[in-house]
Amino acid sequence: MSWIFLALFTAFCYGAYNFFIKVSSGHIDQVVGAVVMQGVAFLFGLALLAVSKSVSFSDGLITTRGVWYAVAAGVFVGLAEVLSFFVFSKGLSISIGLPVIIGGSIVFGVLLGLLFLKEMESFSFVHALGLVFVLLGVVLLASK
Repeated sequence: MSWIFLALFTAFCYGAYNFFIKVSSGHIDQVVGAVVMQGVAFLFGLALLAVSKSVSFSDGLITTRGVWYAVAAGVFVGLAEVLSFFVFSKGLSISIGLPVIIGGSIVFGVLLGLLFLKEMESFSFVHALGLVFVLLGVVLLASK
């Protein structure tokens, strides 16, 4: 399967995830909402891990470094989830908030990759131009 289909399905999942944060944010405490969401994600991941062992679609690789990076990712996704509930509980529309959050995450993710993973060799002028457009879009959406 081509990576683009997986990437687009992942984008759909992120969009739906943020949509459901938005629609639930006025009906549940922000931290409780994030805890419920993370609990469900944990149970889903646990079930997927059990299934992956029985059908062998996982390579089973586990290293100490990988676990610590996964812990760091968990801390940041937990913060992002709680903050998303707070952002949307302020009445911000998803049509503005979602592109600012996701677009901003693209900009920060690219910068982290370039600075810390030294991914400059695969980053072309066209990629830089795309990143400028994403940043411009975030600025335009965030402005009144």
